[in-house]
Amino acid sequence: MKSVVALSALAISLVSSFAAIAAQEVNIYSYRQPYLVKPVVAEFTQKTGIKVNVVFAKKGLVERLTREGKHTKADLLLTTDISRLMELTDKGLTQPVKSTVLKRNVPAHLRDEDNEWFALTTRVRNLYLSKERMAGVTLRYEDLSDPKYQGKICTRSGKHPYSVALISSMIAHHGYDDAKVWLEGFKDNLARRPQGNDRAQIKAIAQGQCDIALGNSYYFGKILMNDLQKVWAESVKITFPNQQDRGAHVNVSGMALTKYAKNKKAAIKLMEYLTGNSAQNFYSEINLEYPVKKGVRVSKLVASWGEFKADNLAMSAIAGNRQLALKMLDEVKFDL
Repeated sequence: MKSVVALSALAISLVSSFAAIAAQEVNIYSYRQPYLVKPVVAEFTQKTGIKVNVVFAKKGLVERLTREGKHTKADLLLTTDISRLMELTDKGLTQPVKSTVLKRNVPAHLRDEDNEWFALTTRVRNLYLSKERMAGVTLRYEDLSDPKYQGKICTRSGKHPYSVALISSMIAHHGYDDAKVWLEGFKDNLARRPQGNDRAQIKAIAQGQCDIALGNSYYFGKILMNDLQKVWAESVKITFPNQQDRGAHVNVSGMALTKYAKNKKAAIKLMEYLTGNSAQNFYSEINLEYPVKKGVRVSKLVASWGEFKADNLAMSAIAGNRQLALKMLDEVKFDL
């Protein structure tokens, strides 16, 4: 009888354990596009048995998390830039993660000092120059305010997170007053009112509207891979600014565990997986980004642009100037 009872207890325990494993899931809110998330989480599910549900949106996810509060289903949020990661932490919507895997895979300057967010990939804020009209020229970000380039620069809105991050880094390196003088000179040199996305800036150079433009590195690769847009890329050269001093400014895509995550252990497993070799290689090859994990190679196309020196200023230090950057943009009326 005792044996029967013991076996029954063991059976119940095993069934409960299997049920618990089967019931594991992670709920994601994602600013990243489906083609960059679905394949990776599908592979994660295949390897771990943990189901992943994803809500995709271009905007409004931070507001949704705020509105939902402790009733949210979201365990993890994926973002496309440092500004949104800092917005999450500033509003108290995240929680710290203790993980030796994440600390090993993500360099210290690419994660929050309190471990409330972690970078997944990096991308450079490159300067693109007309091959025909800017041959032999090398520029620093500081040169964007040089009067000799008046009427020669194109850029997207100053309020876009990519632009805000660059301006924030200029504040970090030069102080508010000097950065403001720089931004005023930058605005005076614009060939047109800030508009369009990063691809549109390269197109503008190809069409002769300007000679210099700002754009993230991976957009250049995507244009080269587009038969209709390739001619734009062929009209410019991609350059990495500030190679003789602090290095080129980089932004990040990243992730954060939500404050009220109900599937915390499973979510941390997914976070660790996203910084591992398989996922990092995927982002390198598919989206032409730079992996954060040391030892993962960039794609052949990205490698063809050459090695470069990156600005290793902590992302948190840059993002900490976000509100000052927005204030400065309003003061100089950059987008008007």
